[in-house]
Amino acid sequence: MDRTVDNAAREISTAKDAIETLTDEISALEKGIVELDKSVVAATKQRREENQEFKDGYATNSAAKDLLVTAKKRLNQFYNPSMAFLAATGDHTKDASSTALIEIAEHAEHTHSTVQGTVQAPPPPPATWNAYAKKSQESTGVIAMLDLLIKDLEKDIAAAKLDEQHGQVDYETMMKESAEKRTEDSKSLGAKLEDKADAEKALSDYSDVKDDATSEFLATVKYIKSLHVECDWLLQYFDVRKKARADEIDSLLKAKAVLRGNDMSFLQTKDR
Repeated sequence: MDRTVDNAAREISTAKDAIETLTDEISALEKGIVELDKSVVAATKQRREENQEFKDGYATNSAAKDLLVTAKKRLNQFYNPSMAFLAATGDHTKDASSTALIEIAEHAEHTHSTVQGTVQAPPPPPATWNAYAKKSQESTGVIAMLDLLIKDLEKDIAAAKLDEQHGQVDYETMMKESAEKRTEDSKSLGAKLEDKADAEKALSDYSDVKDDATSEFLATVKYIKSLHVECDWLLQYFDVRKKARADEIDSLLKAKAVLRGNDMSFLQTKDR
């Protein structure tokens, strides 16, 4: 009986410890799942903001690039019409135009060499030539600056595209890992909830066993106590009861002898 109660007490203690541990682990898993869901929501919001920022920046840089390209074309049309023409007609037209310009230059050089001895050299350029040359140099510097700005914008656009690609890849990786972790945590949470339910059932069962064993033990103790009281009473009054029993036996023997004597007297009278 004592062994049953002790075993039940040990099982109850083990079940309580398991329930306490599982409760803490379940709480931690539930908290982790909530935090994971919050991080997913925050990451999604941040990814949308970054994507919108990329779109806005891409549109702005593209518009600025188109504007600079248009400005460069206008400047080339004004200061360098031949270059503008080549840029507009394409590569095949560019080759034909270059050939024509070379032929014109060669023809002019041949004519100059032929008439050099007979024709007087042309007069020096007018005073405005230096101004024109300076203006041409300034236009070249402006076009070069526009080219530099266009290249910078192209670099910014390429860098923004690369950052957007990396950000999208990181976001998709994070979402995949978060989904896998949430699935694992959910499975672990379900398993621990089942273990906790089993531990609670074991606690209830062993508590019933302990209560039953304790009740039975107390009943046994009570019965033993009652027997002990009765035995003590018997031992306490044993001598008295023994003497009373002896007196009772002696009285019975005397009564029997008296009765036997009366019977003999009755038989003698009948004979007479």
